[in-house]
Amino acid sequence: MDEDILAALEQRLGRLHARQRLGIETDHEAQIFGQGLTFFHLENWYPGQSLIRTALKLTGLYWRARRNAGRVVVRSNDVAFKDLPARFDGFTILHLSDLHVDMSEAAMQRVCELVGELSYDLCVLTGDYRGKTFGSFEAALDGVARVRSHLKGPIYGVLGNHDTIRMVPALEAMDIRMLLNECELIARDDQCIFLAGVDDAHFYRMDNIEKAAMRIPDGAFSILLSHTPEIYRQAAHAHFNLMLSGHTHGGQICLPGSIPITLESALPRRMGAGAWRYNNMTGYTSVGAGSSVVAVRLNCPPEITLHCLRRGG
Repeated sequence: MDEDILAALEQRLGRLHARQRLGIETDHEAQIFGQGLTFFHLENWYPGQSLIRTALKLTGLYWRARRNAGRVVVRSNDVAFKDLPARFDGFTILHLSDLHVDMSEAAMQRVCELVGELSYDLCVLTGDYRGKTFGSFEAALDGVARVRSHLKGPIYGVLGNHDTIRMVPALEAMDIRMLLNECELIARDDQCIFLAGVDDAHFYRMDNIEKAAMRIPDGAFSILLSHTPEIYRQAAHAHFNLMLSGHTHGGQICLPGSIPITLESALPRRMGAGAWRYNNMTGYTSVGAGSSVVAVRLNCPPEITLHCLRRGG
């Protein structure tokens, strides 16, 4: 463990949080069974890559699926809220998730091309920056830096289940404000909204919504960033207006009609991709810009998303 990284994390998060997160990572990284919100973790099962490639090759779909992984599209999601402050009518959020930057060069090149042409007020990253769930992360940081150079600030992010807390100092050195069970106030003139983010809730279970929401006044408009949407119940009952997530990849390999074969998540299928609603909270699950396990996509194009907040509804 690099002592400089440890010192930076302890200064940033406090000694207890930093050492607790690092200890949990050491105990559980690369674990296949029995940790997190789901029992089986395909991304940590080594034969999984070969089985997926072989199955796709036998069906003749492998090379098509490989090409699809690089064909990132821009999706628009307009959402209306009666409680949105008037100054934020038309406020636009660029949402990137599940970049897995070291998995598909073609996908990241396309992301860089697309984001440079977009207009938005704020950018959010909802986790999973590297391809593997363990090991070195320098290549992932290099890839994120490349994407970051094409983005406009301000930029906020959270960690995913593929990410180590040791990446945080380097990500923040890129001027990406990481929200680790924390909240930021976003102001426009005399009005504001609140943007909160939680640490990974899927594998490491380090999320703390209560801590993230502690500074949000009753009745204030608030947005939650969480890598996984699996904590939608907790988020809704904490009175967040909007929750932005990723993690599911929309299934990544889907049947015609974008029907996922599996979501690898403890989640209702209607929440596995795109816009959804639970109680009084609106949600959006990005299918991600990158690919997990194998850089392939079928009937589930990779995406980046522009969310436009509207007053009304």
